[in-house]
Amino acid sequence: MAVNGGEQVLHMLEGAGATSYAKNSTLQEKAIHRTKPIVEQSIKEVYNAVSTENLVVADLGCSSSPNTLLVLLEIVEAIGGHCRGLGHEPPEIQYFINDLPGNDFNTMFQYSAQLEKKLKEEKETEFLPYYIVAVPGSFYGRLFPSATVHFFHSSYSLMWLSQVPQRLHNSPSSPLNKGNIYIAETSPQIVVDLYLEQFQKDFSTFLKLRYKELVLSGRMVLTFLGRRSSHARYGETSKFWGLMSDAMNAMFLEGILDEAKVNAFNLPFYAPSMEEVTTVVENEGLFHLEQVQILESNWDPIDDSIDDSMFNNSKSGENVAKCVRAVIEPTLEKHFGKAIVNDLFSRYAKNVANHLIVEKTKHVIFVLVLQK
Repeated sequence: MAVNGGEQVLHMLEGAGATSYAKNSTLQEKAIHRTKPIVEQSIKEVYNAVSTENLVVADLGCSSSPNTLLVLLEIVEAIGGHCRGLGHEPPEIQYFINDLPGNDFNTMFQYSAQLEKKLKEEKETEFLPYYIVAVPGSFYGRLFPSATVHFFHSSYSLMWLSQVPQRLHNSPSSPLNKGNIYIAETSPQIVVDLYLEQFQKDFSTFLKLRYKELVLSGRMVLTFLGRRSSHARYGETSKFWGLMSDAMNAMFLEGILDEAKVNAFNLPFYAPSMEEVTTVVENEGLFHLEQVQILESNWDPIDDSIDDSMFNNSKSGENVAKCVRAVIEPTLEKHFGKAIVNDLFSRYAKNVANHLIVEKTKHVIFVLVLQK
């Protein structure tokens, strides 16, 4: 995904170090566990419809953590058990992992080798053969030949746009979204409109491309961040990213960051309302919307409590900062340089902690099942 309309590429922090995405993707892991029944039911329905000897599955926006292999494991076990129940010979599974070319696919293959060894040791007599292949490229472009994929899965990816709306950067001397990196209360209406327009264009493109690549009766399970209200122009993620904007603006006032650089940074991100999502699906008319769920998740991936008094705000600020850092540090480094990263996320952690004292804000998560 282009950031700020240029040549930067959005990818998660690679490797398996302390700040890597692989070590800081618990929030995404929880979503995969919560959507497991939906994935299992959907893949069984696909198999029932096509009854193929070779089941082709693709995970779009796989990133570089073991989470993607959790989905693979769910599918292998679901299909294996389903076929045994039917008395069928189970199909071989071709499993494609997709992300942008800058993604750390090497780490993914290491995790894959570990998983295969574990499965063979634990389930020698019930091992369902699968084959993993990496497909680098944007899911806003074609990835597969026509009518070759049976099942698409994508988790925590579709809120990322193909690019920041270009018109946000048409006048560097008079930035439209001054002091913000995403839609905020102080953003003019034109900024909101541009982000919605970009989302509509990108999601429409995504649906058209996947329609071509899916077999008849193929399905998709899509999980991504959204917002509750279809009326409010900004939502839960506006505050989430607004606290990052506050940290950047404080660093500018202290002379650490250049104001023009701060004003030139906007995220290629959009959290739509469910109405905005379903409107695009209905307008395209390519898929039957089989199921919709709206889930919630605490900002802090480690915190499962409901009562505000049951968690440590300071620690939660640090946990949230680690999660966000694993996602956008490479993008921030490209724009601002490496030297400011530690300071920025230290400030962001404090901002989040202070916010959580006042309000325990939650992420809103959309889950969609679509059938061709």
